[in-house]
Amino acid sequence: PEKIVEDIQRLVDKGLYPNRSEAIRNAIRDLLKRELWEGTINTSGKLSEVVG
Repeated sequence: PEKIVEDIQRLVDKGLYPNRSEAIRNAIRDLLKRELWEGTINTSGKLSEVVG
């Protein structure tokens, strides 16, 4: 969705990330760490759905 792209671009514009790809990589990395740390991988081995 366009809103998400705009929000990510705002983070880049603030200088928090060098580009949108890096912001997305970081977000995915944080999500995986949190999911794995909290043990929320379901029994089929798939990450639980994240609703946002």
